[in-house]
Amino acid sequence: MEGPAFDPGVLTLLPEVEVRRALAGRALAFRLLAPPFPALGVGVLRVLRIAEYGARTEIVAGYERYERLPA
Repeated sequence: MEGPAFDPGVLTLLPEVEVRRALAGRALAFRLLAPPFPALGVGVLRVLRIAEYGARTEIVAGYERYERLPA
């Protein structure tokens, strides 16, 4: 591939569901960014980064905020 057929800047910070819909038909890898402590994600799950690795498109997503759980 010469380059992405999409503009990552346009898809960044959109809700994850919308980005998956926009990238339908592509092989996707998904990673959830989480804090280094026990927590619940609160709010919308948003795309933070998109990168292409060969035939695979990787999405890194995170929630709008996190609530710490008791240890």
